Amino acid sequence: MFKIKFREDRGRTMTDWADCSHTFSYAQYFNPFNMGFSDLRVINENIVRPMGGFNIQAQSNMEIINIILSGSLESKVYPEYSQVLTQGDVQLMSCGWGIEHSEFNFSKSEFLHFLQVWVLPYKKNVRPNISVKNISKQNITNQIKLVVSGSGDDGSLMINQDMDVYRAMVTMNNSVLYDLPPNRKVWIQVATGAIEINSNILEAGDGMSIVNERGYLDILGVEYESEIFIFSARNLTI
Repeated sequence: MFKIKFREDRGRTMTDWADCSHTFSYAQYFNPFNMGFSDLRVINENIVRPMGGFNIQAQSNMEIINIILSGSLESKVYPEYSQVLTQGDVQLMSCGWGIEHSEFNFSKSEFLHFLQVWVLPYKKNVRPNISVKNISKQNITNQIKLVVSGSGDDGSLMINQDMDVYRAMVTMNNSVLYDLPPNRKVWIQVATGAIEINSNILEAGDGMSIVNERGYLDILGVEYESEIFIFSARNLTI
């Protein structure tokens, strides 16, 4: 079964420093029938004004993935971690028994555009850990690259969950093939551009859930460059 979540159907939170769109229930956007997808709990698209951001917040027992699409994100975990993330960076924060962190647009003039993904961990109260990997455009152009996984295969960031996260940049009139794994749920999120899957056009912000399907998925680029993320998750009922 294929089901599209169109970008205009997402929740939205606007503040004086950010415009955030929520694929699943988050903050003021609450839908009891849209609380996540398998172990995926949050996919937020955030556009942050120059120097905007949030001060210290506490978080525990959540795997948080920050994916920088453009701009620069200053990520701090108190008391001693600080790093500026830029385009192509993927950061994984395993919050474990608890962290205090803040996130700001590091630039005084440019907007920050990033995705933040929350994944429920398979084990609670582990030691917190932060890791970062830069994925160059060359390594994902018209190919699918494993960037986060429960196994750490292919140099991917290791998450505390049975989940694989892939990244691809598909150029116009080119395609990538994804072999749908057995007994898994798959979510595809379009970050930029537009793609075609099974004669359906998905634009930036759209998502697609794939359940109980097998075979190769042919993902065609229909804009100059289209960046997508593929999440392979456990076959849970959520």
